Amino acid sequence: MRKSDRLFQLTNILRKHQPVTAKTLAEKLGVSERTIYRYMDDLSVSGVPVYGEAGVGYSLSEGYELPPLTLTAQELEALVSGVNFVAALTTDSFSQSAQSLLAKIEAALPEHISQTDDKRIVRTPVLAAREENRSIWGRLHTTIQSQGQITLQYQSANESVTQRAIYPLGLFYWGGKWTLGAWCFKRHAYRDFRIDRIQAMLPAEQQPIPSNVSLSHYINLRQGESY
Repeated sequence: MRKSDRLFQLTNILRKHQPVTAKTLAEKLGVSERTIYRYMDDLSVSGVPVYGEAGVGYSLSEGYELPPLTLTAQELEALVSGVNFVAALTTDSFSQSAQSLLAKIEAALPEHISQTDDKRIVRTPVLAAREENRSIWGRLHTTIQSQGQITLQYQSANESVTQRAIYPLGLFYWGGKWTLGAWCFKRHAYRDFRIDRIQAMLPAEQQPIPSNVSLSHYINLRQGESY
């Protein structure tokens, strides 16, 4: 990644999470703390109003805004590819939102950056997810946003069907399949469910959720298991 891209990414992190320590910034960017100190000097020299406070972290002066959005042709191509994946693999409403976002971004770009559809060389699958899977995906997404609980009728790998009361946390796409990360009240543990094996979604009685259960905790555990 170019240094200018690192500095832009660093500024964005500061805008969203300030104050933030050098150690946290180093972890997010995958660099050393010493490099973060150099980056902070570079930002200051370039006119970005960044300041640090010992024991607290770095912040930006109130009201600071980044310059208008600029994208390279390859960045735009990556964005279009992502939007097309969303269109094929989620719900209609989510797809429409992604297409609307892309249209707004393209409208603000110089003409020499924009690409017509017949000029794009990166193509995403035309085949979409089955309609029932799209419907389940949409209902799960809504339930996660509202922090609700549901009961799944779920078909396991051995084709047995069970009911699971869960607290859904996040939707993940890997290995060609969507999976749901959730807290399972029956197992008192995090569990993963393939969306194409969910046969039905039913109302659930609200149950107390352990205080440490969260999407970030789930992700940290899964990342630890991958090593």
